[in-house]
Amino acid sequence: MMKKEILEKANEDKINVNLYSPVILAYIGDAVYEMFVRTKLVKENNVQVNKLQKMSIQYVKASAQANIYKRIEEILTEEEKKVFKRGKNAKVNTMAKNADPIDYMIATGFECLIGWLYLQGRNDRLIEIINISLIKVSNK
Repeated sequence: MMKKEILEKANEDKINVNLYSPVILAYIGDAVYEMFVRTKLVKENNVQVNKLQKMSIQYVKASAQANIYKRIEEILTEEEKKVFKRGKNAKVNTMAKNADPIDYMIATGFECLIGWLYLQGRNDRLIEIINISLIKVSNK
């Protein structure tokens, strides 16, 4: 997976994450999660980029992220569950055209949690949750 040192370098400058809207946390969380997914797929598959992109959909689409959240919910702390809920209940102005609205809300909460962990510099927990997420998607 991604080197912990890279994550530590990325968030050397601590910020007050609670000042950001949950949509912004989801925005950065989406990018962080996708980076982990792409890294996993590239390491496991030496194929054309369009094939990698199609493979990544099983991890990044709203329904997949909603299923991931349902599977990891039991290991989350109360604080992490509150962050997720804040993201899930956020007012978003866009929605994926093929996504179920409930799945999209849950996926936004999941991405918010990932973004929150990343910006907090909680790299061990971030890596733990993402690794569990990727394993659970792989072993449906």
